[in-house]
Amino acid sequence: MRAWMGRTPWWAVALVLVYVIVMAFVGAASHIADLARSGLYPYGWAPDWLNLYWSSLAVFDSLAALLLISGRQSGVDLTRVIMATDLMANWYAAYGIQHSDFAAQPGLQRLTAFTVLVFMTGPFVRSRLSARLVCTRPGKAAPERGR
Repeated sequence: MRAWMGRTPWWAVALVLVYVIVMAFVGAASHIADLARSGLYPYGWAPDWLNLYWSSLAVFDSLAALLLISGRQSGVDLTRVIMATDLMANWYAAYGIQHSDFAAQPGLQRLTAFTVLVFMTGPFVRSRLSARLVCTRPGKAAPERGR
């Protein structure tokens, strides 16, 4: 883990850490808590497919966080896919099912802000990470990345 951090600009490392904190400690943790508390269908007001999607995020948020921590570009890719689909699902739930509005949904506001952050910074962060996992032995320099 430290190998990629040592050769990555500080701002990219900081953004990866923000992504990981949100994906693992906010996203995955809340979906795991929902699963533990209510099973695969924690939201009685939502259709089954939406409940299953949100429940699956316990796995996908965790996987994205693990890929990000390992310095993989695929972590940024998965994070972007998760955020885009989760935002669409939450907007659908708020407007299509609950007939609510953006101002009345602070969770949707935070999700939208984080999604915008990921989509605006993701390409820059991704370009600084490795396409594959590079393992190095202690005392041995990591190979240079090709562009």
